[in-house]
Amino acid sequence: MFQGQLLIVEDEPKTGDYLRQGLSEAGFVVDLAQDGADGLHLALQGEYDLVILDVMLPGLDGWQVLQSLRHRGLQMPVLFLTARDQVEDRVKGLELGADDYLVKPFSFAELLARVRTILRRGRSGNESTVLRVADLELDLLRRRVSRGGRRISLTAKEFGLLELLMRRHGEVLPRSLIASQVWDMNFDSDTNVIEVAIRRLRAKIDEGHEVKLIHTVRGMGYVLEAPEER
Repeated sequence: MFQGQLLIVEDEPKTGDYLRQGLSEAGFVVDLAQDGADGLHLALQGEYDLVILDVMLPGLDGWQVLQSLRHRGLQMPVLFLTARDQVEDRVKGLELGADDYLVKPFSFAELLARVRTILRRGRSGNESTVLRVADLELDLLRRRVSRGGRRISLTAKEFGLLELLMRRHGEVLPRSLIASQVWDMNFDSDTNVIEVAIRRLRAKIDEGHEVKLIHTVRGMGYVLEAPEER
């Protein structure tokens, strides 16, 4: 089933081919450019639903490509790929008009989930970069989490798990979905990695708070929701 038309601008041949194949198999029509100038040319010529844009490119870099697109009034969503995990880079991308930011190395499952999230959003405007459920707040750009105004320190996997739960708050997520989205692996019933991660995350998010947000639904999975939503 046709999912949308994508443009990948990536100068690493293996990465570009891997993304093109994976996204094509997921139902997207995909074009691939290997430098900034070709990427900008294709973006100006085609009607793409999303551009997946590497930052470090020969010739024009990703920042310049995005800047040129926005200066020309083109508002198609842009997802940045980069090996640079600096807050300043994420803020710069947002200020230039990027919609999301994925740091290498990343799992294909996470990329696919973010692509679909951006496309569901449509072209009506950028989604907030801050997720909130009750007094819990997750800042996607600055990679910060706080509850009741108190900062909470999370590992990269804990942050990814919490982001998934918050993006789909109120929805019971089975272990298999969490395993594929956060760990990029098939769920093995013999492993307790999901249970351990949830337990650690719950200790950081809910411990010391009267209102608990992370709940276990026996035999089904886990859900993040405020009591008034239950």
